[in-house]
Amino acid sequence: MDSKGFKNHPYIPNSVFEVQQEMLKEIGLASLEDLHHEVPQELKLLKSLDIPKAFRSEYELRRHIEGLLKKNKTCQEYLNFLGAGCWQHYVPAICDEINSRGEFLTAYGGEPYNDFGRFQSLFEYQSLVAELVDMEVVNVPTMDGAQAAATAVRMAARITGRKKVLVPEAMDHEKYLIMKNYCSPDVSLVPVEYDENTGLMDLEDLQKKISAQTAAVYFENPSYLGFIEMNGREIAEIVHQVSGLCVVGVDPSSLGVLEPPVRYGADIVCGDLQPLGIHMNYGGGQAGFMATMDDKKYVLEFPSRLFGIVPTVVEGEYGFGDVAYDRTSFGHLRERAKEYVGTQTALWGITAGVYLATMGPQGMEELGRNILQKSQYAVKKLNGIRGVVGSRFNSVNFKEFIVDFNSTGKTVHEINKGLLHKNIFGGKDLSAEFPEFGQCALYCVTEIHTKTDIDKLILALEEVLYN
Repeated sequence: MDSKGFKNHPYIPNSVFEVQQEMLKEIGLASLEDLHHEVPQELKLLKSLDIPKAFRSEYELRRHIEGLLKKNKTCQEYLNFLGAGCWQHYVPAICDEINSRGEFLTAYGGEPYNDFGRFQSLFEYQSLVAELVDMEVVNVPTMDGAQAAATAVRMAARITGRKKVLVPEAMDHEKYLIMKNYCSPDVSLVPVEYDENTGLMDLEDLQKKISAQTAAVYFENPSYLGFIEMNGREIAEIVHQVSGLCVVGVDPSSLGVLEPPVRYGADIVCGDLQPLGIHMNYGGGQAGFMATMDDKKYVLEFPSRLFGIVPTVVEGEYGFGDVAYDRTSFGHLRERAKEYVGTQTALWGITAGVYLATMGPQGMEELGRNILQKSQYAVKKLNGIRGVVGSRFNSVNFKEFIVDFNSTGKTVHEINKGLLHKNIFGGKDLSAEFPEFGQCALYCVTEIHTKTDIDKLILALEEVLYN
């Protein structure tokens, strides 16, 4: 507080009274209130905010924040079997080392004049993902996998000139709502029923709902509920018969052991990048990708940046830059662009590129086999618990599977609460999202889970259920 009783704010620059007065005089105003005089009086808060006093030192502030954070229980402290869109995978140290470099960390956007290897890094990322999905064109990352899926079906709608997209009923309801919101009002989503025994898309219902107005059929492989969609080729053939497109969402960590969607008819492939070397972060760490073949009708419908490689005037030297930049909303088209695109998650694209370059084809195959073996082991052990069905669907699963607790007499909420007392995060409670399943939970097993971890879960569940 200064001699005039004016409080200087410890965290806000230029809060000293004399400095403020000098700045106001320079712009011809008498008070700070004059800066927003156009705001109606009824919209202004006419009293002080009810917030705690500011800490007077950085040390005090740090102690306070660290104290709050210690109330959280993380996946480093607890054993974690949650997935459902954000999965716990091992992140090689090199991923954090590269993406923390200043030329990448602080330069998520920008133009060639401030590029210090970012364009090339993103080109390499695109090339590596293209090789993984066996396609030719990949965009810079979208904000998350849900946006990638929404953008992919909007691309399909523009290419076909149609307005309806069929989607699986057995998908993440939050992703469905994001896609619905992103596509509204131009494109409508029509859910297709699933087989109650396998979870697979009901081909009879698909045939009933497919029409000449169908722009695309979107499905996921592996699905949100973990099962592998075995009818991918049949689904692609059905939509191609009406000249629609097949859009497939994929988990990239599965592609070392599963066929890439293009081989069973996918026209556009999309998915989450988070499994590729990106930590689980609260409110971040998400990114999505889209991929197509190098066909002009697809390439010109990508709303986001694409980086290409070209030779320069110096022999043996290459440059990296935007492909068809004018098609983007931040290019010359602006409001006439196909679709608005803003901030990208370029840092996660670079990270995913580092991960794929580190793993290589053999590493991705080993990753997939590891996950398959461990998840199948978990299902087998769960089946050994009285009243528990390790996998509700009688289909092949990758990484995630529905555990059925209906015959145990306990709710998933009660079970998960009991597991928390044993330092375990149980699977996602599906009772609200899929009430037809009753008391079921979506469990996730990845390469980070050891046999000991899975056996610990089994023992804990037996104690929670029957002790």
